[in-house]
Amino acid sequence: MKKIAVCFCMALSFHFLYAQPDRWQQRIKYQVNVDMDVVTNRFTGAEKIDYWNNSPDTLDRIFFHLYWNAFQPNSMMDVRSRELGKIIIGYNKKNEPIYDWDSRVKDRILNLKPEEIGFDSVSSIKINGVNEKLIYHETILEVKLDKALLPHSKTSMDVAFMCQVPLQVRRSGRDNAEGIRYSMSQWYPKMVEYDYQGWNANPYVAREFYGVWGDYDINITIDKTYLVAASGTLQNANDVGFGYEADGAKVKPAAGKTLTWKFSGQNIHDFVWAADPTYTIIKRQITNGPLIYVVHKKVDSLESRWKVFTDSMVMAYPFMAKTFGAYPYKNYSFIQGGDGGMEYPMATLIKNAGIITGIHEWMHSWYQGMMGSNESLYPWMDEGFASYAEERITAFIRNDTSFNYKDSYHIYNNLVKSGREEPLSTHSDHYNTNFAYSSAAYGKGAVFLVQLGYIVGDKVLDKILLEYYHEWRFKHPNPNDFIRVAEKVSGIELQWYKEYWIYTTKTIDYAVGDVNADNGKTVLTLKRLGFMPMPLDVLITYKDGTKELHYIPMNLMYGAKPAEDNTKRIVHDEWKWTDPEYYLPIDRGIIEIKEIEIDPSKRMADINPANNKLTVPD
Repeated sequence: MKKIAVCFCMALSFHFLYAQPDRWQQRIKYQVNVDMDVVTNRFTGAEKIDYWNNSPDTLDRIFFHLYWNAFQPNSMMDVRSRELGKIIIGYNKKNEPIYDWDSRVKDRILNLKPEEIGFDSVSSIKINGVNEKLIYHETILEVKLDKALLPHSKTSMDVAFMCQVPLQVRRSGRDNAEGIRYSMSQWYPKMVEYDYQGWNANPYVAREFYGVWGDYDINITIDKTYLVAASGTLQNANDVGFGYEADGAKVKPAAGKTLTWKFSGQNIHDFVWAADPTYTIIKRQITNGPLIYVVHKKVDSLESRWKVFTDSMVMAYPFMAKTFGAYPYKNYSFIQGGDGGMEYPMATLIKNAGIITGIHEWMHSWYQGMMGSNESLYPWMDEGFASYAEERITAFIRNDTSFNYKDSYHIYNNLVKSGREEPLSTHSDHYNTNFAYSSAAYGKGAVFLVQLGYIVGDKVLDKILLEYYHEWRFKHPNPNDFIRVAEKVSGIELQWYKEYWIYTTKTIDYAVGDVNADNGKTVLTLKRLGFMPMPLDVLITYKDGTKELHYIPMNLMYGAKPAEDNTKRIVHDEWKWTDPEYYLPIDRGIIEIKEIEIDPSKRMADINPANNKLTVPD
């Protein structure tokens, strides 16, 4: 037994070392038993938690998320939604005001009846049999510890709780717009992540999530007529059936009124489940990939749409794995439920069979599920990267070789024009408007990657994305972690790009200036009108049909991107970021030039591209 214990400890230590060579991380294991009453829409639960404090700090208190307490009148989520709903962000074609509502929330929480509200009530947390002191802060539970958690120690605790499932308002709840009975996200007392920045005890106001890496064993007891879909892998498929069972297995009818569903997931940071008596399953094993479950409400008229949806996800996966890295888990579930699309490890809630939404949500398995960046602080590292991948993968399955991420650039340009832009470094719940948050996290976040491809070269960007996957999955990377990968792979210094694009709202605007003759040659004046510097591609098209690409590195890069195609390329001296103008020498005369264009690939987020092009008159 001693030998077994020693081997286990060595294996556990190796796991932690492998998972975090650059930064320590906490670790957790949940064992949860849930007993669901589908009449009262309430359930009782018991959690046994093992928690490893791998930090160098002594913790005299811990925190839990109690998300469903947000679904009560006058909660922070309710008040914030109603306050933002007073802001006019524009006018429609009828000159009617457009308010900054989240259309899914609006004032719905305020109008919930007692039986429709949500609550998450912890009756006790015990450590070594001692009841710990509990202090409620609405959606955050503070636990004052009788004995502090020492550095590099393991603690076990028992949590007893009871919840009421809210009427579906945002992400989770019961009886959504499509009639799904239970969309069970953010449903259990979840420990707050403690990392190198301290406790991340963010109240549930609106935005995304952050969690501790760990292992989940979840047992859900519910009315036997309900099919359950969830994160993790179902452990008793041949006992519950419903299409989960192995081919040829005979499922015995449940003896009582309930069934217990047993799910297990390893190295994940959250757990979602959903249940409905009208669910049906499409199963598809991807060659060299995961087993796909598409769980949806059985509606004959929509069955073909869900099959096309499934086919599209299967078609997309090989490209996803090649471009962004392989999906590491055994299975993945697309589950009809929720209020649109919302990602969780190994599963997503998705409102309908929208292929683009499905791709976006699955890509969250990379940037939310595997990377697990702090979405309260860096939502663009998830939403923006997933949006970039969504556009690229959608183009692949459509065989569209001419796509140019126009949706993301359009979102970003509208944000700039609105005058409501805030830095990407803004905490996700603290943006002044929903509009500014979504435009920044999704649009500007996606442009971050496309434009990085412009700076370092698209082929180099592909290498960066794969190296980022290999180096930082399961480690909660921050923006600098990504930038350091990009610098190492590209050989280009990129701190300036991070500082300008993430921490400021400075914009890019370059222009073609004067074109002057010089002893039979040409000198072109280029102007930097915006406050964010960039390297430049300048394409010269001559009247004889030949082309030259003139490349000007920016001095803070201390390097240059490689040539990206077979067009003749001339590399010039670097442009110092302090200089508002640059004089570009061209070896041929003005009379030979037909057209001059800055950024012909249109990957640079220039806010005024109209001044990027000049046709030289005959």
